[in-house]
Amino acid sequence: MKPKQLSAQDLADRSARVQALPNTQPLTSAPQHHSRYFNDLTDVKLRAQQEPQWGIYIAESSKVIRRSLAAGHQPIAFIMSEKWADDLHDVLAHYPDTPAYIGTDQELENTTGYALHRGALAAMARPEPADLQELVKDARRIAILEDIVDHTNVGAIIRSAAALNVDLILVTPRCADPLYRRSIRVSMGTVFQVPWARLENWPADLDILHRAGFTTAALALEADSLTLSELSARKDEKLALILGTEGHGLSPTTLAATQYTVMIPMSHGVDSLNVAAASAVAFWETRPTAS
Repeated sequence: MKPKQLSAQDLADRSARVQALPNTQPLTSAPQHHSRYFNDLTDVKLRAQQEPQWGIYIAESSKVIRRSLAAGHQPIAFIMSEKWADDLHDVLAHYPDTPAYIGTDQELENTTGYALHRGALAAMARPEPADLQELVKDARRIAILEDIVDHTNVGAIIRSAAALNVDLILVTPRCADPLYRRSIRVSMGTVFQVPWARLENWPADLDILHRAGFTTAALALEADSLTLSELSARKDEKLALILGTEGHGLSPTTLAATQYTVMIPMSHGVDSLNVAAASAVAFWETRPTAS
């Protein structure tokens, strides 16, 4: 279905509403310290380095922007088309001191490096890292992502974690950024709902979980691996599941530091599932029983 075409009067009214907001200004007038946040968004390697250094992340689309704000995160700057400025009129009015740079579709594409179909982006202040020992205090289910480099998989795992009662996500030092634009988009903004932290000393940080009473289980095809059903039947009160990188799985050092390995039995000669699919199966099977 084609979007409804607005009349000339409707377009004029929309433009007037947007221009009446105190914080809107042309994209071409954005100062360099703001425009740099949105330049070359398709350069994954560059952005993965720059955004943490700048202390920001990029929220893309009206839905994700609203979810990040609902989580208490603070906006630094917005860029969007006039259409989406009107759609986000209430948000822009609520943050009158946050500049909103308005551009044409072509101007937005020239800035970001791609056609901005979702129409709106926000540079958000990246939250301060949380203390690991504080995070694990009230958790019953934890997912640990070791060196998973595909942002799509990271986002999909986080979405499953949010849906299936995982209390905390931990990522290893070389894992992809959960606050990278694609991770956030694939997670449908649920990355703002599930607490997460980046581990600094991996796999030594497993000792913190063991001292806190967690059973640790790594998804790996080892000769002595439990089946997922066998792990679930243990009914561990506190359980941390460890998921490995897409190509090589978990490192030998991690497997040696983990209490158990666990496998999902396969049929028809299939040896394994994609890590995001495997995470959903494992989260469901080992979900905590009602208190």
